[in-house]
Amino acid sequence: MWFFYTFCFETSCDPIAVGYEFSQMLVELKSYRFISFALPYAEPSTKLIMKKIVFLFALAILNSCGDEVQKATPQIISISESVYASGIVKSKNQYDAFLPVSGIINQIFVGEGDTIKKGDPILSVGNETQKLNRLNAERASSFASLESNTGKLNEAKQHVELARSRMQNDSSLYLRQKKLWDQQIGSKVDIESRELTLKNSKTLYLSSVVVYDDLKRQVRFNSSQAGTNRQIANSLEDDFILRSEIDGRVFQLQGEVGEVVNPQTSLAVIGDTENFILELQVDENDITNIKTGLPLFVTMDAYPNRVFDAVVTKINPLMNERSKSFLVEAEFIRGPEVLYPNISFEANIVIQTKDNALLIPRNYLINDSLVIKASGDTVAVRTGLKDYSRVEILSGISQSDELIKPE
Repeated sequence: MWFFYTFCFETSCDPIAVGYEFSQMLVELKSYRFISFALPYAEPSTKLIMKKIVFLFALAILNSCGDEVQKATPQIISISESVYASGIVKSKNQYDAFLPVSGIINQIFVGEGDTIKKGDPILSVGNETQKLNRLNAERASSFASLESNTGKLNEAKQHVELARSRMQNDSSLYLRQKKLWDQQIGSKVDIESRELTLKNSKTLYLSSVVVYDDLKRQVRFNSSQAGTNRQIANSLEDDFILRSEIDGRVFQLQGEVGEVVNPQTSLAVIGDTENFILELQVDENDITNIKTGLPLFVTMDAYPNRVFDAVVTKINPLMNERSKSFLVEAEFIRGPEVLYPNISFEANIVIQTKDNALLIPRNYLINDSLVIKASGDTVAVRTGLKDYSRVEILSGISQSDELIKPE
């Protein structure tokens, strides 16, 4: 009997129950031939039987302990329902930098980790053909400029002035001849000759004005067109220099001097040095519960045993068909001291929080609608908020009810 109580004390079993189990076992084993428990003096076959008895006795004890029913009572505490999501950290305004042209990298102006300003060159790609095109455009622009055609314009303008003077002179001679004719002095041939000369002078003047205006318009057009071509050539040549679009940091360079690149080649990753965002992948089953402004709690392997506060700022409305998830962006309210792009994290987006809720363990719930009372009765309940281990009970049981864990 001392063995019973010692074993039960160590295993938290009921000694009366254990004794009962053992007595039943002895009844079943009464046909075995043994008289004494003194194993050293027993026959070998008796020793084997006794070993079996000890084994069966221990098994009976374990079975009697394992059959103990687990019970629990509801508790009134706070509960928060949340949606799990994972993702990566990205620098704000982070982007992959591309060049719109093909060529060979001939110079790199920055290194990874360098801080740069908007417009700073990152690297350049060589292209001799484009350089020659730019030189030709500059020469054509210089040749067609207004300054280069000032002589032509001045010459045409002088022709206009000369034609005007001639016209004015012929007009005076005509008027003088007309007065003489009115006084019956001179011949009709003289006045008709003066009139014809005046008409020719006017025609010549008007023609010189048209020529001058056309030349001036053509010079201006050629100058403007050449200037535009020069700007296009300069712009095309500038396409061979990769420049930063923001004030930030070079997080990655993806090219070496002498390497051939094309417009599909990402050459650098640029981003903000101070501000970071969280990109989360939310399952399509949970996306309808997510709204901007919801809080979330973030954990990262880079900062073990720490939790950071953040808030949802943007929901991308287009689902990724491959992963069946939506991209959700969030920003830190209280972030870590140092961050780098592409650090992974896990987060819980808090959908609802409720104080003084009646809660039971989730594994006490059957089919999300039934519980078993200590009396053995199965009762229907209505559930509310849920977390990973507990569920809120809205109706069906009270705090005083004792429940049995279903098998």
